[in-house]
Amino acid sequence: MTCLPPPSPKSQPSPCLENRNDTSQQDFFRSRAEDESICFCEKNILICEIVRKVAVFTSPPHPPLHCSDSSSSPYLNIYTTRAPSQLPPSPPPPDLPSPRGFSLPSPLPPPSGWAHRGRPTLLLPLFIVAFLVFRRGGRGGFLLWALVLGGFFCPVRVLLCFASFFFLFAVPMARLVGLLQAPLLLLLLPFALAGHDYGNALSKSLLFFEAQRSGYLPSNQRVNWRSNSGLQDGKASGVDLVGGYYDAGDNVKFGLPMAFTITMMSWSIVEYGKQMAASGELGHAMEAVKWGTDYLIKAHPQPDVLYGEVGDGSTDHFCWQRPEDMTTPRTAYCVDVNNPGSDLAGETAAAMASASIVFRHSNPAYSNELLSHAKQLFDFADKYRGKYDSSIRVAQKYYRSYSGYDDELLWAAAWMYHATNDQHYLDYLANNGDSLGGTGWAMTEFGWDVKYAGAQVLASKVLLQGKGGAHAAVLERYQQKAEYFMCSCLGKGTRNVQRTPGGLLFRQRWNNLQFVTSAAFLLTAYSDYLASSGRSLRCAAGSASPAELIAFANSQVDYILGDNPRATSYMVGYGSTYPQQVHHRASSIVSIKVNPSFVSCRGGYDTWFSRKASDPNLLVGAVVGGPDAYDNFADERDNYEQTEPATYNNAPLLGVLARLHAGNGGLNQLLPVVLPAPTPPVKSDKPTPMPRPKPSPSVPVTQASSPFTIEQTMTTSWNAKGKTYSRYSTIVTNKSSKTVKDIKLDISNLYGPLWGLAKVGDSYGFPWWLHSLPAEKSLEFVYIHAASQADVRVSGYTLV
Repeated sequence: MTCLPPPSPKSQPSPCLENRNDTSQQDFFRSRAEDESICFCEKNILICEIVRKVAVFTSPPHPPLHCSDSSSSPYLNIYTTRAPSQLPPSPPPPDLPSPRGFSLPSPLPPPSGWAHRGRPTLLLPLFIVAFLVFRRGGRGGFLLWALVLGGFFCPVRVLLCFASFFFLFAVPMARLVGLLQAPLLLLLLPFALAGHDYGNALSKSLLFFEAQRSGYLPSNQRVNWRSNSGLQDGKASGVDLVGGYYDAGDNVKFGLPMAFTITMMSWSIVEYGKQMAASGELGHAMEAVKWGTDYLIKAHPQPDVLYGEVGDGSTDHFCWQRPEDMTTPRTAYCVDVNNPGSDLAGETAAAMASASIVFRHSNPAYSNELLSHAKQLFDFADKYRGKYDSSIRVAQKYYRSYSGYDDELLWAAAWMYHATNDQHYLDYLANNGDSLGGTGWAMTEFGWDVKYAGAQVLASKVLLQGKGGAHAAVLERYQQKAEYFMCSCLGKGTRNVQRTPGGLLFRQRWNNLQFVTSAAFLLTAYSDYLASSGRSLRCAAGSASPAELIAFANSQVDYILGDNPRATSYMVGYGSTYPQQVHHRASSIVSIKVNPSFVSCRGGYDTWFSRKASDPNLLVGAVVGGPDAYDNFADERDNYEQTEPATYNNAPLLGVLARLHAGNGGLNQLLPVVLPAPTPPVKSDKPTPMPRPKPSPSVPVTQASSPFTIEQTMTTSWNAKGKTYSRYSTIVTNKSSKTVKDIKLDISNLYGPLWGLAKVGDSYGFPWWLHSLPAEKSLEFVYIHAASQADVRVSGYTLV
């Protein structure tokens, strides 16, 4: 199997532009035009490179950059053009398709007055109350009321609570007059004392991943307004690509951000699985990971072939449809030896390797399968190097790999080492640290594109575990760069991350919260690494304790959950005030289970996208893009920069929420990972069901006694790399008069991938979406290999 050669740019016009006269819609597809260059210093020489396409009308000039002998490091951040503080203000661009992780910042005028603060309508009457207390009860009473009301408004509630109690007992209470004063005080004190329910936020965050599922939804699906979708994905290419996740508010399956999402979900479980188990959410978290890795296994049908996208962003964005209704092309795009994608393959290897740790004890066979794929993918990524978006060009407008593939190779090697403890991968990480930039780049962002900071933290963990050995010196240089990231977030570095007036880390205008949640995770994990090793963080502006790191991560999470100037939660469904018009196709259109009427491509825009009303389906747990550089936020469906959610916004947050919910459990995060068994689902109080007939015992099958017929047909064949590959369709029919349960199929002489059955040990059984086979009904599965048909037989079954 090979990928088709990437088409030339001239052969990729948007299929929606032909025969269209609406110039405003043509602007919708207009791509960014001008090359933008970045410059950095290396060995005292100024070097500039073209790194991305941006629209000429939004591209501000670069600030001058000079090299000198006094440079503290030969490496400067290649993403300095994303830092708003380094760019002059520019007008916001029109709504054009743009990469998920990038948009040029264009600061708005700073907010004025209380119109941009939270709860403005309550402030005036409460202030009047406080003033009357001051007139009647004196300064002490006024201070007490001011502090309690301040606890209602100010995010720093804990300090205000202590201060409130201090004044409660320190100020002469004789001055507090009026019968209603004490009851009102007690009424407002809970607002000052109120904190966040991180366990509830964790539960909601996991629900969001169920809303993003593609494929056949399982029987235990909790987001019940969704239904099956994308059931033909991969069929035109002869592969089964049903399943996986939609990345954000559209219906495309992008492989790079999906793999990063799975890696971060897995890392969250690796670090804080015990805390998740204590909150009863470990099972749901592992299900979320497995939903993704099951798809990644399908997307990797051969060692050197990996499918990285299903669907096309341009045609998908032209329509506003439910996933269940989508009529846009579901083309599958892949990378192979002739069309490499080291960044995509490297990230997918990292996802498989990290997930193998998650399932190591609960499902060792599945863990080994994931690890096998991870090893093949890492070798593929390293041997055949190239950027995936040079092979899958349709991804360039949405998930372009600006950072290249060097960071993914190091990131994958780090995860391979943690998953296997194989010295080969640690050698790779150390020997390639300089050439691939792991020991050189000092980063201030971490996300689906740029993995350096994550790789540096993982390398630091190896060092702090005492496993550095001969590579300790190189790993210390990784750690220096990891701590540069931490110090920059804390505001104690040489080049700090910008913050909003409300205290939120700010990287860019488009979906800024993706960088906040990922930074919060790295800060949390590294804080626990330092605490476990009895160390503190070393910064240019002074040291920082592990407690300071976790406290700052906590402040970022609290901001997301509502402790911000707008008093708005940016997690849908959490708190009392949260986004109501989310830029999300599935949630903004009435559920197909409520109204099965077909929603057309453009009809969805006319009927549902443009309506100024709350979404009919609550997208519980989704973390949206978030506010701008001045804490402003517009809850409008067409404001995709701020109201569109993404899976990689939520994934890093899982671990942080679990850690905050559990508190400081005193766990040593440097010890080997041993996850507890997932908590089984809580049984609901339902009436006892009627007794069912007992099934017959499992019957061993001989050819003479078998009630099944098996028919195999070769449906197609093709040549690749000198071999002839064939696709076989196999139909198993139940010829008995009873329903078959728990079928067991033995398949021998199979040398390729198989779809439509579930692997059970050395045999195969019903797929997860099928639980029985009624009389005279058939089960079909397919497989591909370069040989004659495999031997298939039923070796066991149960009749009911």
